[in-house]
Amino acid sequence: MARADYKYQITIPFQDIDAAGIVFFAHMFRYAHEAYEHFMSEIGHALASVISEGKYLLPLVHTEADYKQPLRHNETITIELGVKKVGGSSFTLQYRFVDDAGEIRAEVETIHVTLDAATKKKISIPDELRTALSGD
Repeated sequence: MARADYKYQITIPFQDIDAAGIVFFAHMFRYAHEAYEHFMSEIGHALASVISEGKYLLPLVHTEADYKQPLRHNETITIELGVKKVGGSSFTLQYRFVDDAGEIRAEVETIHVTLDAATKKKISIPDELRTALSGD
């Protein structure tokens, strides 16, 4: 993970547990997205502002996850978010789901592309967002 300086903590709620007593897999993407939203606010690019300004969009074009150990109700998990890559029109984020003992329980990766809000065509990442993502 390139830049892992953002951490977001969650406590697993009961409603996210499946019949096997563990987190239903799809919720991991929701948790990652919550961390992403908070991260974007932290770096000065809150998604609500990005959307309301109407200049560009940041849709997901790829996601993947590796589940290493199950997550259970009421566990506290720290999501460590890192910027893996910043390209011309896309960026890749990595998320590590870490328990209180420091064990990595799951990993998620997302790729976002920058689109012009009006035309929905791919554009270069705006300079101010590129700088924020790069941590410069």
